[in-house]
Amino acid sequence: MKNVVLLTIDALRKDRLGCYGNRRGLTPFIDSLQNKSILFTKGQACGPYTQASFPGILTSSYYLDYGHDEELSLEKTLISEPLQEAGVTTAAFHSNLYLSDLVGWNRSWDVFYDSMEDDVDPQIPYIRGPEMIRKIDNWLSSYVITESKPFFAWLHFMDVHEPYMPDRKYVELVDPSLSLTQDEMFSLFENTLLKRDVSDESKVALLSRLYDIHVREVDMYVEEFFRILERLDILKESIVILTSDHGDEFNEHGGLSHDDKMYSELIDIPLLVFNPDMNNGEVCDTLVSNIDIPPTILRLFSLEPEDRFQGHSLLPLETYPEKECYGEALFHEAGKGEDINRDVYFCREKNIKIVYRASLDVWEMYDLEKDPRELENIVDTSHKAERLKNKLKPRVRRWLLKDEIRRM
Repeated sequence: MKNVVLLTIDALRKDRLGCYGNRRGLTPFIDSLQNKSILFTKGQACGPYTQASFPGILTSSYYLDYGHDEELSLEKTLISEPLQEAGVTTAAFHSNLYLSDLVGWNRSWDVFYDSMEDDVDPQIPYIRGPEMIRKIDNWLSSYVITESKPFFAWLHFMDVHEPYMPDRKYVELVDPSLSLTQDEMFSLFENTLLKRDVSDESKVALLSRLYDIHVREVDMYVEEFFRILERLDILKESIVILTSDHGDEFNEHGGLSHDDKMYSELIDIPLLVFNPDMNNGEVCDTLVSNIDIPPTILRLFSLEPEDRFQGHSLLPLETYPEKECYGEALFHEAGKGEDINRDVYFCREKNIKIVYRASLDVWEMYDLEKDPRELENIVDTSHKAERLKNKLKPRVRRWLLKDEIRRM
């Protein structure tokens, strides 16, 4: 039985990876993994920001399944719980407040590092990649000496995430003509990104360039992590699932960052399953969701499915069912929290996506094959619209009753 590593990269857009068609060479190491990986071309996040997407990645459930609460519902089963119960060692290393012990994500982890007690730069409010690498290296180095049973490790990098302030050495590597001080980078964040101000195209373009530099930076951290697995002689015994929780917007639909939108720049995610035993990579064009990740992990450990998991194991590929993907979110913007009165939902079936903003009673629908940029709303002209509306409607505001019951 192999070890399993879940490697997640916050806010990484699929279209920045060479293995998904980007020609700028931003992710040479991740691209090199393709020859020993299954690459999923139609991976979907079940939400456009961390709180809405990570329930899929770690609990195989949807954000609002059990009502709206800042803390992780006890009705959700974390992937760490059935693994630990089965005797698998579980370890987590991340630096994201929304996934911390403070809001209930530390359940059934033998090791859980969330950085909440560490000092961070006030301008960059998370632990950077090199320190995350050091943390997991120290743990793995000790583990392989003292333990022989398989482990599950989750490693999360925040470095692609705003405020987009890469160190100069990474700027020189990707875009040496870019001359901005750290203060100028932070000013772009404060005065353009935080305000969602897309009026100046040149500033939006600068933000995108800084983002790309961070993508290249994180690719180097992924390479460093794989080198650790090689040095400890456990790469050959480890399967690595690599993905992101969502993307970022650069004015594709009138905004910046990752708010309550269901367009491809936020919802389409990279998803690779690296297996050292593969001789040739595979490409899977089936529509899949990140709620399928926890069932896949259980399958890799030869464990029975978990009743509360709503996804389906991605492996073996031939048994994966053809199905639609769903997602949901509340209004969400940095510094403004969430607004439960502004909720949005999507359903994707093959290459057709339908989106519903409940507070406005507005429907959108896109043919992603003919209109990949999602600019032509065909909800009023497509004969498929009514059927997809009927698929999505049962999910709309189903959580409000549970909120009311909890408050009684």
